[in-house]
This record gives sequence, structure tokens and C-alpha cells, in this order.
Amino acid sequence: MPYVQMPKDLTKVKTKVAFNLTKRQIICFGLAAVCAVPTYFLTRETIGNMAAMLLLIVIAMPFFLFAMYEKNGLPFEKIAKAVIKSRFLRPKVRPYKTENVYEYAEKQYDLETSVCLW
Repeated sequence: MPYVQMPKDLTKVKTKVAFNLTKRQIICFGLAAVCAVPTYFLTRETIGNMAAMLLLIVIAMPFFLFAMYEKNGLPFEKIAKAVIKSRFLRPKVRPYKTENVYEYAEKQYDLETSVCLW
């Protein structure tokens, strides 16, 4: 009797569209090809074959990163957004500030008792 492998966590199963790739991966790889390949052909005669190939790799790398990188179930753009928020947009030190209701009441009482009418 044949056996079929079943993953234990079915939430991590992704739908494959073609060539055992997800729709997201196919779109990102297509965008990488559309951007990087013409750049290679347009620059290989002016800057040389090796430099044009390195330029192709540099241009295509972000697309491959968006297509393939995933950590803890989060894609790269969500991780990058969280890192940018935590490192640059939010303050480094967030001191805990309490609101002492009794202190406010005491100040209000002092203000009311210190007022003298002439």
C-alpha cells in the first residue's frame, strides 16, 4: 500500500502555480527578468561583460529577496517595515510614565486653598 507524506502544519502549505513556484515567486522572478536582462544587454558593450553581469545581479537581487525570503511566516517587506519602524521612526528609549491621580488631586486642592479673594 503506497503512503503519502502529509505535513503536520497545514497552514504552512502554499499553493504552487507553475514550475513548483508560488504566484508571488513567479511575479517577482518575472519582474527581475524584465528589469535586469535589458540592463545587461544595454550595458555589456559599454562597461564590459563582467561588470554588466554584476550589475544584472545587483538589479535582480531585491526581486529575488522579495520572492524567496521569509522568516517566521512573514515576507521580506513586512520584516523590513517592522525594522524601519523600530529603528528609525520610533524613539529608542521609551520611559514608563505613570499618572498619579493623588498628585493631581493634591495640586488641585492646593490651588483651591491658596486662592485668596481680596
